[in-house]
Amino acid sequence: MIYTVTFNPAVDYIVRTKALTAGAVNRSESEEIYFGGKGINVSLVLSELGVKSKALGFVAGFTGEAIEKGITEKGIDADFVHLEKGFSRINVKIKSDEETELNGQGPEITAEAIDLLFTKLDSLKAGDTLVLAGSIPSSLPLDIYERIMARLSDRGIRFVVDATKELLLNVLKYKPFLIKPNNFELGEMFGVELKTNEDIIKYAGKLREKGAVNVLISMAGDGAILLDEHGKTHICGVCKGKVRNSVGAGDSMVAGFIAGCENGDYEYALKLGTASGGATAFSDGLAEKKTIDELMEQLA
Repeated sequence: MIYTVTFNPAVDYIVRTKALTAGAVNRSESEEIYFGGKGINVSLVLSELGVKSKALGFVAGFTGEAIEKGITEKGIDADFVHLEKGFSRINVKIKSDEETELNGQGPEITAEAIDLLFTKLDSLKAGDTLVLAGSIPSSLPLDIYERIMARLSDRGIRFVVDATKELLLNVLKYKPFLIKPNNFELGEMFGVELKTNEDIIKYAGKLREKGAVNVLISMAGDGAILLDEHGKTHICGVCKGKVRNSVGAGDSMVAGFIAGCENGDYEYALKLGTASGGATAFSDGLAEKKTIDELMEQLA
């Protein structure tokens, strides 16, 4: 079973308008609502690819109820910890000539709620996959990723970590199955500017030396590079299409890679991850199976 953890799920409220004028009444042309957060995004795209997962994390209030109901209706097995106070955040994204975002803070997560999450995580067993993605809310300890992985490190669980800088570097000792920084984040980790594929491969190799099993480097319009557990390097070009959305593209790549590597074919996993990320980038919401399949044909 694949489990995803979303510490701070959100209702994404997308508003489209011709122009946005500060200090004035603005009217929308169209509106959309999506339920997300990085782990939830992974679960939703996995579902599109026919792979079941269970979504863990924290929800609160009427927005938390809407998130849980919304993703359950899409076939996701939701098993959230329900917080007694506050409400899950609302992110307002205004798309006009420019894109403006106002992201909510989210509810406070108590020590008791963390213990309840750990109890749920204790049910994981050998062969399961646990996806930890995104930043840490201010009410959680900064070492929460390390605490989770340390607790489960001797159970034969595959960890997938999509995080940045120290948050990622600090968990490499637990030998995560997959990590996915982008090329800029990779450079920041080592304090260098990466200008060529050779530079990226060199420093991605350093992350493998520190413990990562598979290192996937996304490079936006330049494609992606994978250093796999066998020491092989795979390079995949970018899919062709009009970029409409950047939210969730990285999460979609993670989902596609996880779905594609079940048989150990990492070249295929990289292509499916690339197609899944592209399908989200070229859509208003998250990737759908039809678009993923079309982009896979480009990469064939």
